[in-house]
Amino acid sequence: MTMSLGPYASFILASYAAAAVVIAILIGWVVLDHRSLTARLRELDRSGVTRRSGRSAVDRP
Repeated sequence: MTMSLGPYASFILASYAAAAVVIAILIGWVVLDHRSLTARLRELDRSGVTRRSGRSAVDRP
């Protein structure tokens, strides 16, 4: 099936390409941020830092 986009074909295709590039960049950013935060959490866990939300009500000062 061939679709004619008319005189604006280059604009339409460029817009789709730009949107695809932006989405790919955002996905890459999220993946890299996830890896960075996971590594940071592992580092904190190894050093013995615990979350405050992990305390029970009895542990409160």
